[in-house]
Amino acid sequence: MPVTSEAAATWTGSLFEGSGTVAFSSSNLGTFPINWKARSEGSETTTTPEELIAAAHASCFSMAFSLALAENGTPPESLNTSASVTFKPGTGITGSHLNVNAVVPGISPEKFQELAEGAKAGCPVSQALSIEITLEATLA
Repeated sequence: MPVTSEAAATWTGSLFEGSGTVAFSSSNLGTFPINWKARSEGSETTTTPEELIAAAHASCFSMAFSLALAENGTPPESLNTSASVTFKPGTGITGSHLNVNAVVPGISPEKFQELAEGAKAGCPVSQALSIEITLEATLA
């Protein structure tokens, strides 16, 4: 059965002087501020569309990689994944870099890398993005 997730954004004013909020409607986890300055210059207190994509990408990849490892007979003890999504004003979103550090008993480094690459390609968020996706996978 398909699941539809929802978020909503509000915006007031022009792109450069305006601001708004984004809310996680499906989970009701919160409402967060958004603005152009944070998107084009970075911010520690205001989110961006790219940060939201990064969260989706990191969590999706972790789920896909966990499944691949379990199907290989080597379920992970832990996966710590970050995603860095790059935005260039005037160009758009140019890439996503996945970085995973994992504890996976009983797996060879070669098989670990193979499964990580497969999870990167097979993750539904990766498949939805039409940008370069890179991966750094470290086996502890």
